[in-house]
Amino acid sequence: MRTMLMIVALLVTGISPVAAQGKGIRLWNLTAETISSFQLSAPGQNLWGANQTLNDKDKEVDHDERLRITDVAPGRYDARVGYRDGRSCMVHGIEIRANAVFSIADKDLKECSK
Repeated sequence: MRTMLMIVALLVTGISPVAAQGKGIRLWNLTAETISSFQLSAPGQNLWGANQTLNDKDKEVDHDERLRITDVAPGRYDARVGYRDGRSCMVHGIEIRANAVFSIADKDLKECSK
């Protein structure tokens, strides 16, 4: 009953339940290329989570596009970023905050290999 009252109150005030929760965590691709895979790990652990690009409708993140990140708690992470040409790069110490955007740019990419 309490949940139903909350939903009705949100609808009356013009706020949808999804909007009330915020936009979630998002990655902003500021690299020069389209990202084809993006995985996170606790710093220094190399235990990679799911490929977050699968959350996108075309399964890739173009330059200047934002990607919703799911099933990740706020905190510090390392990222493994993959590109169409098979190149893979690391980004260390990304700070992820709830309902916020974090970006990755070419200057952040380290330890790239093919």
